[in-house]
Amino acid sequence: MTKQVQQLDRVIIRFAGDSGDGMQLTGDRFTQETAAFGNDLSTLPNFPAEIRAPAGTLPGVSSFQLHFADHDILTPGDAPNVLVAMNPAALKANLGDLPRGADLIVNTDEFSKRNLAKVGYAENPVEDDSLAEYRVHALPLTSMTVTALADFDISKKDAERAKNMFALGLLSWLYHRPTEGTINFLERKFSKKPEIMKANIAAFQAGWSYGETTEAFSTQYEIKPAEHEPGLYRNITGNMALAYGLVAAGVQSGLPIFLGSYPITPASDILHEISKHKKFGVRTFQAEDEIAAVGAALGASFGGSLGVTTTSGPGIALKSETIGLGVATELPLLVIDVQRAGPSTGLPTKTEQADLLQAMHGRNGEAPVPIVAPQSPSDCFDAAIEAARIAVKYRTPVILLSDGYLANGSEPWRLPDVATLPDIEPEFAAPSQEDFQPFQRDPETLARPWAIPGTAGLEHRIGGLEKADGSGNISYDPGNHDKMTRLRQAKVDGIANDIAPLEVDDPSGKARVLVLGWGGTFGAISAGVRRVRADGQHVAQAHLRHLNPFPANLPEVLRSYDKVVVPEINLGQLALLLRGRYLVDVIGYNQVRGLPFKSEELQGVIQDVIDSE
Repeated sequence: MTKQVQQLDRVIIRFAGDSGDGMQLTGDRFTQETAAFGNDLSTLPNFPAEIRAPAGTLPGVSSFQLHFADHDILTPGDAPNVLVAMNPAALKANLGDLPRGADLIVNTDEFSKRNLAKVGYAENPVEDDSLAEYRVHALPLTSMTVTALADFDISKKDAERAKNMFALGLLSWLYHRPTEGTINFLERKFSKKPEIMKANIAAFQAGWSYGETTEAFSTQYEIKPAEHEPGLYRNITGNMALAYGLVAAGVQSGLPIFLGSYPITPASDILHEISKHKKFGVRTFQAEDEIAAVGAALGASFGGSLGVTTTSGPGIALKSETIGLGVATELPLLVIDVQRAGPSTGLPTKTEQADLLQAMHGRNGEAPVPIVAPQSPSDCFDAAIEAARIAVKYRTPVILLSDGYLANGSEPWRLPDVATLPDIEPEFAAPSQEDFQPFQRDPETLARPWAIPGTAGLEHRIGGLEKADGSGNISYDPGNHDKMTRLRQAKVDGIANDIAPLEVDDPSGKARVLVLGWGGTFGAISAGVRRVRADGQHVAQAHLRHLNPFPANLPEVLRSYDKVVVPEINLGQLALLLRGRYLVDVIGYNQVRGLPFKSEELQGVIQDVIDSE
């Protein structure tokens, strides 16, 4: 049968099913093949907090959205063009996002009366006219998979589990995706279970063959590779990029990396990944709790390593006392906070930006720490190196604010030339004939010496009690405490002179409205700005990487525009800081839904502000 091939410039696909249906694996494999093909891409995994949520229920739905294109894209997309729904719960949970005319592939085997009733369907929506506005492909994916695997020596249950591979094969055919990578992956994954391996490969190939031979799909779609800068690329998630950035920081500084961590969603993958790279001098310690994890990391820094701890918002609350100890002892320490929706346990697998004020002020006393925030999954690599550079140079804890969207999302990453990475010089204290002064500060950075314990002539005491300026002896003198407090603040403030000025994207120079963001909102804001500009409007955009201290030119930038819009996935934390510090009445746009912004909604917000000028 001859199939028509239609060229598209982009497409958004969402796989959805039970948390046990393998939707994350299916989406990840489709993503890897798409990356290998050369498309630009962005992903949004979305899954329940429970390891195995109740089957067939709305809270148990797991989904994976992939946006890929033949040009530069910035977000996982606002709404899917294709929804693969493996059961009624997946259909009901995601149907509201599906635009009119979208393709809907439904696994009809799971649309039993019992499963329909679980999610409140009185009638089967596949059989009535409630889905008439979509292009519905009702397919018995489970039974087709079982039939395809009838000759394999596996149980019916194992055969049914392979339905995600059948669906993956079908979608791979439909969108001209390569297949070799997935077959090689299945060979590795199930190498110790050869019959399961062969069955999954057969299910994948059966899905492909079904697309090739069925009359249900008369058209294939082709999305050509995107034009990228020359170089070697790989697909990378934010957590993996952070792990690689930490390894690179260790190499660039010559310091051993010590990661003290307690597993917590969505930060755990950093621990999993970095533990694979011990050949680079990395040591990992899975502690019994958050407090032990950060204490071990700070102790490692005292011993001459670069101490790192990874966590999410609730863990930062537990680590706050030790972070304050790092401020008092003035030791380098990286604290990586992969933000999730709170408060308390909140929504562990959903994203949020609500830890900014905790990072800024969440310690007793005057305990300032620098704050760095990456803007995309691949940017997590550079942000980790920058955070390490500041921590080592200025002898201070640094908090890096990632988030769940960046951590789990992925995009193409061009491998950097190692020669271009910044050098990080620890400059340990060296013995001299004079009395060692552990709190005698560098006149430029105000950093104190970093002395390795056990080095003759560099003996000094350490602890949380206030130190005397210079000598480091315990001091209760009021004037000394005032001086040391101001010196620690001045040290952090001075970092503003060591970071790049805030860059403003204002191509026409005619914009009177500035959109200012931070962290993982970069893609959605940029896409919204693109839409507004495409309509002939003028709008400027800037994005903050350094949140403490702010770039030195930020006040000038803020006052250069009539109105400043600050979209945040919180209730206005950056807006609060900007109003308080610079007396600029910024306009906040805030949502806390556990999901990233959509570019269309930000387009509307920006347009409304422009229209109100």
